[in-house]
Amino acid sequence: MELKLKNALAIFDLETTGTSISLDRIVEISIVKILPNNEEIIKTLRINPEIPIPLESSMIHGIYDKDVQDAPTFKSVAKELSVFLSGADLGGFNCLKFDIPLLVEEFSRAGVDFDTSNRKFVDAQKIFHMMEKRTLTAAYKFYCNKVLEGAHGAEADTLATTAVIKAQVERYQGQEVIDPMGNKIGVLENSIDSLHQLSASNMVDLAGRFVFNQDGVEVFNFGKHKNKPVEEILKVESGYYDWMMKGDFPMDTKRKLTQIKLRGFNSR
Repeated sequence: MELKLKNALAIFDLETTGTSISLDRIVEISIVKILPNNEEIIKTLRINPEIPIPLESSMIHGIYDKDVQDAPTFKSVAKELSVFLSGADLGGFNCLKFDIPLLVEEFSRAGVDFDTSNRKFVDAQKIFHMMEKRTLTAAYKFYCNKVLEGAHGAEADTLATTAVIKAQVERYQGQEVIDPMGNKIGVLENSIDSLHQLSASNMVDLAGRFVFNQDGVEVFNFGKHKNKPVEEILKVESGYYDWMMKGDFPMDTKRKLTQIKLRGFNSR
């Protein structure tokens, strides 16, 4: 099934040194860029992370230090990737919580401004879990009736995710979507606006530390202040801002926190 696109949609997957957005690095990236005419362009790159790859990570994705010792660093390909992704909406499997924040973090470290503010996001995992609640391997079997060969390889996972998103649209187009709390959040349609609404409509920062509540107010999504308005907490507990800015949080999260703090200060 062809997707109805206004902009290109770049569906991608990362293999990394670990699971920390702020500390770990990319060792492989694969992108399926779908143009508005549904032509697909595949780009896959091995990346030298410039830090050792832990054995437990290598055993998952099969990429070891020796495999990337002669590969380019992310900084050396950052501008090329930024141009390739220019103007494209972003998609993936669990991309909202990990792949997109880590990719943005890598661009920030490389000194390349990779703006996501005007992009739509499509997370096949979020749609899948709301509709069927399974893993990528099961999703591929369920939607495409195929066995996923080469799971945890970036290109295999990206191609599988691409097939899953297309099959999800074909299967659920026109159906009402209910979130885990029982709230109606929309109808799934064959448009990136609809898929973005289902995937990422409540997100504030890319790592999901802050989200919009039902009133459109930014609230904490973790810790002792979970579900409390960020701006209000910063007013009564100023030290919390300093703690987060010094803590192990992604740069994007810290930028959003600062924006909220400055907005509150300017509104006084």
